[in-house]
Amino acid sequence: MPNSQPKSCGVLIVRGRPIDSFLLMKHPDRWDLPKGHVDPGETELECALREMEEETGIPRAAVTLIPDFRYEAEYHVSGQRYGGKSGDQLLKKLVLFLGRLDEDCPIAVTEHGDFRWFDWDPPHKIQKRTIDPVLALVEKFLRENPGC
Repeated sequence: MPNSQPKSCGVLIVRGRPIDSFLLMKHPDRWDLPKGHVDPGETELECALREMEEETGIPRAAVTLIPDFRYEAEYHVSGQRYGGKSGDQLLKKLVLFLGRLDEDCPIAVTEHGDFRWFDWDPPHKIQKRTIDPVLALVEKFLRENPGC
């Protein structure tokens, strides 16, 4: 069993000022954000931007990160995926950044079945474990930082 906690980082990509939509990627059984595991020697932000590019085709230069927004969560995952035994559970860390798309870019789906731009219409009820909480935090952040 590995000694370190697994960690994934990603970017919630939004459009509009104020926000009018956000991007989610389609897995066979759920919606998710473009995110992935941190490579050795990589910072959380480097990982998030790399995964955004790899999974959406959106270049880093087309997105402005919103300063001071950071979402962190921890949840249990199967340890078997990380070299443990069947039935083992590991606590996984998720770190998300918020990025505004500055220019229209075609989406190039590489690791998911599809994508969709969802209308920004809080409160959202899409996926309880990660999507809904991060969207709720974005809504709160925008109320407290109206210039973003």
